[in-house]
Amino acid sequence: MRNDTDGTAPATPVADPGPRFDRASAVADAVLYEGYLLYPYRRSSGKNRVRWQFGLLAPRRWIEADGPVTPVLAGSAESWRQQTECLCEAADDAIVHVRVRHLQLQQRQVERREPDGTFTPVDQLEAGGEVYLPFDEAVPHETDLTVPLAELLAAGGRRRGFPVHSPGGEETEELPGGSGRLVRRRRPLAATATVSAERLDTGRPAFRLRIRIANTDVSVGPDTPREEALHHALIATHTLVGGHGLAFTSLADPPAWAESYARGCRNEHTFPVLAGEPGSHDLVLSSPIILSDHPQVAPESPGDLHDAAEIDEILSLRTLLLTDEEKREARATDRRAAEILDRVDAMPPEVFARLHGTIRSLRPSLDPCDLTDH
Repeated sequence: MRNDTDGTAPATPVADPGPRFDRASAVADAVLYEGYLLYPYRRSSGKNRVRWQFGLLAPRRWIEADGPVTPVLAGSAESWRQQTECLCEAADDAIVHVRVRHLQLQQRQVERREPDGTFTPVDQLEAGGEVYLPFDEAVPHETDLTVPLAELLAAGGRRRGFPVHSPGGEETEELPGGSGRLVRRRRPLAATATVSAERLDTGRPAFRLRIRIANTDVSVGPDTPREEALHHALIATHTLVGGHGLAFTSLADPPAWAESYARGCRNEHTFPVLAGEPGSHDLVLSSPIILSDHPQVAPESPGDLHDAAEIDEILSLRTLLLTDEEKREARATDRRAAEILDRVDAMPPEVFARLHGTIRSLRPSLDPCDLTDH
């Protein structure tokens, strides 16, 4: 039955057609943690004090405190919603699989154990030879919906809605020697995603798919400080679209039949591109960061550095030059920072050599006889 209140239909279980989302996993993970932690990876660094730059979907009342936000193509602007529109050709039995991915902020608090057994929050604590600092971490989440395309087209077009909720929680971790503990807290997130489809008048089995994601939290007011509102926000929100019997069309370089429809696609705070191996058309990655079709992580890259437009060689060399005290603070800041330091410190010379430069393609140089003197 259709829900006349929000225009969504209840989910019907459908066998998973097995989309090859794994082929885009490395790029999707890079999007997920883009800007998560920036060089020099220390909490005291100014650029690690104002974080979560991409794909932020916060409560609507907080976002619109100064008026409605004009939709933009990429996701560097904070919003309460995101919309993806993409084009595809599809078989009669096509099945659509949508996966929404995002981060949930997790506050890590450091607490010292007092002589009477109680705990006191502190800004720094040393235990077992390591330093521990309070910091905002993040927990990744994925939500999936699988639905036959025919169901989306039934009765003049239906919207299938599904919750994109992330539960709150609290965990504690005892520190060495019983000197204190880490307390990690998360607030519950409330959001919905809706999927719809429309047939295109092209004389071929072509369709437009639309995925809308909206933060539905109503507990955060317009005057709430950003630090608090972030606890109720979806961070680095992006979408993968695949399925069975679907062939997606590039919006950046569409075929002739799709040019006008590609121009008519309305993408808000996100941009869909073909994903997977070059030449494939069965997967779309809709990202808050503008990418080219079939984006790939450079094969010589030894691991993510979380830095926007990162250049592995430069960042790796600069990380090596951090002082011992700076490295100690970076390790105390975040587990992922410690992993970067360990990887760079252990990187063999031949890996550094590969980072220095790679030729992706070769083409003949011009014949000197073809050059004209001006």
